[in-house]
Amino acid sequence: MKITKIIKRTISIVVLFVGFYAAAQQDAQYTQYMYNTTVINPAYAGSRNVLSINGLYRAQWVGLEGAPKTQTLSIHSPMGERVGLGGNILRDEIGPTSETYVSGDFSYTLPVNDRTNFAFGMKAGFYSLTVDFRKLLIYNPTDPTIQNNNINQTSPIIGVGGYLYTDKWYIGLSTPNILKTDHYTNSSVSKATEEMHIYAIGGYVFDINPDLKFKPATLFKMVKGAPLSVDVSANFLINKKFTLGASYRLDAAVGALAGFQVSDQLMLGYAYDYDTTDIGQYNSGSHEFFVRFEFITRVKGKVSPRFF
Repeated sequence: MKITKIIKRTISIVVLFVGFYAAAQQDAQYTQYMYNTTVINPAYAGSRNVLSINGLYRAQWVGLEGAPKTQTLSIHSPMGERVGLGGNILRDEIGPTSETYVSGDFSYTLPVNDRTNFAFGMKAGFYSLTVDFRKLLIYNPTDPTIQNNNINQTSPIIGVGGYLYTDKWYIGLSTPNILKTDHYTNSSVSKATEEMHIYAIGGYVFDINPDLKFKPATLFKMVKGAPLSVDVSANFLINKKFTLGASYRLDAAVGALAGFQVSDQLMLGYAYDYDTTDIGQYNSGSHEFFVRFEFITRVKGKVSPRFF
């Protein structure tokens, strides 16, 4: 038991240092990305034609010390016929590091035809990075690379995105931050770089019958210095109330998703990921909880039929 605990702790430290001091850091990972779209693509703001508030909590690799924990809160709404506005707060914790993102979204929508819209979006804000080396198990307390080298740094965010959609399908391309930022300790030995992440999303809703819809969806995440991340999911919407589905993350995890439309205003969601990598034997999986509340559900006398 003691050996297993030591192995878990050792893996935790290795994973954290590899993730933090690599040339490129990956943004936070989500399984329910289809409900958390404004965080990665500002063009989505206002596209649901309602005032929408979304919250998400993710605990990754539960049981592994220092594993990632992510919380997001977003709000967005249409402002007139073509303009959408929104805002996001995101906090991501990994071992001794924590990042907080605060941003605002603006979107402008142009009709392509009677059924299709194209939205262009911009995101602006800031994020703060904090690294507390006192949270690490330090083998050599006199190591100059960690002595008095705690990091507290704030940097700007500028992001852009495009979103093409109808009531049946959508595709999007975005980057939440086009700026590259270098983070240093007081020593030139330690360095981390925040690289630009590019996201591509897509999905289609099939009406199997009046009480059953099927939606496959995908997300691609690209960043310099890291492998391509590919997420594929498939969800069924039953009686406009229950959502059940499965997900697959290339060479990383498989998962299950469930959701319940409590009322026209309130939706709850949950996802579980099982890690398929070697780290999977040292943790009990990842848990993700989602809640969405929409203040107005009827637009022009009709309830929005969209499944995204």
